[in-house]
Amino acid sequence: MRTRNADRGPDGGARLSRLPVLPGGFRAAATACGIKKRRPGTTPGPDLMVLACDRRAAAAGVFTTNRFAAPPVTVCRDHLKRGLGLARAVVVNSGCANAATGTDGLRRARAVAAGAARLLRCRPEEVLVASTGVIGRTLPHRRILESLPRAVRALSPDGLAEAAAAILTTDTRTKIRTCRTRINGHTIRVTGFAKGSGMIHPNMATMLAFILTDAAVHPWLLQRLLQEAVRDSFNAISVDGDRSTNDAVLLLASGAAGNPTLIQSGRRERAFVEALGAVCRALALDIVADGEGARRVLEVAVTGAASRRDADRIARAVANSPLVKTALAGGDPNWGRILSAAGGAGVAFDPAEVSLEIGGVPIVRNGCGTGGHGPARAGSPGLFRRPRVALRLGVGRGPGSATLWTCDLTRRYVDINAHYTT
Repeated sequence: MRTRNADRGPDGGARLSRLPVLPGGFRAAATACGIKKRRPGTTPGPDLMVLACDRRAAAAGVFTTNRFAAPPVTVCRDHLKRGLGLARAVVVNSGCANAATGTDGLRRARAVAAGAARLLRCRPEEVLVASTGVIGRTLPHRRILESLPRAVRALSPDGLAEAAAAILTTDTRTKIRTCRTRINGHTIRVTGFAKGSGMIHPNMATMLAFILTDAAVHPWLLQRLLQEAVRDSFNAISVDGDRSTNDAVLLLASGAAGNPTLIQSGRRERAFVEALGAVCRALALDIVADGEGARRVLEVAVTGAASRRDADRIARAVANSPLVKTALAGGDPNWGRILSAAGGAGVAFDPAEVSLEIGGVPIVRNGCGTGGHGPARAGSPGLFRRPRVALRLGVGRGPGSATLWTCDLTRRYVDINAHYTT
């Protein structure tokens, strides 16, 4: 797969770029409508984003598994079904999640979609909506409706950077990734941007992500490929073990690149699949690295389990352990916490077959500490003081493996969430 203007991706495969470049056929804009809380004396920042496609785009979505799914999630699911996997626009507000707001919240979310549809001259079911912010507050949808004309007038192929900034909440930076490749002689681009910093947990991680491509892809295939990409990216990260009410990943394909429409997975589609996967994984890791108060990223790789599901359960148990995450925050290589979390995952394995490496250093063999020297010596802080720590946990000889990414749990995380609404 060929890509340009790019840095090496986190998986060592596809090369990626952080350039805020929209794929062909898309325009974006952002504006301030006064929803997001601001400090006294400061100018209101953008809190409304509009993304539009010049034509009907193939569309797919993966959403939160939380039983308190927010009205915007319900509207997106409904519109994707009624619109037969086609969409013209996405409208996103930050500062208010419009969650736990009942039928009134649903009515307001639908009103936002209808208002955008009138301005863009399309059907309401061709508009997807998303919200992020504080749960339980009524969406001030009239502010959004009053600001939409301004945002629509400002739509531009150069509006991605502003759009990516408008969806942030406790994030410290925007998250944009793009990858360029070729399909049947046609250059295509896959670009994604996301928000997420706290309430991050697999299935889905709490966040919003929007992936755009100018490739022509059938909606049915687009949905399937998105689900596969999410499994190994956004569903493989954790910051604090809390699932949000508003999680959504939307993927839109404009077809502006002019390639023959991709209909089924195969050799011809491989370049697109690789580019999509690379963008999703990079964004997922960007979210973990920007976890609330985070300073370090921990990669938890489990091998040798009886099945992928078992390996995933063990990896999640380790990644979500407050004891492991606080040890990481303190630079304390307390590897006993790792074994304890794995043993409490509810998965059968033989402790005598367990091995553990941290940063490539053997720490445990055959279920016992190696008693090594230098960085392997108990209490040595070097292993857990790197910006990115790789942990390899073998639990047997089975075929199951899984990898998850998490971050440390710091005092700053507590400070942010102890005063989130006040």
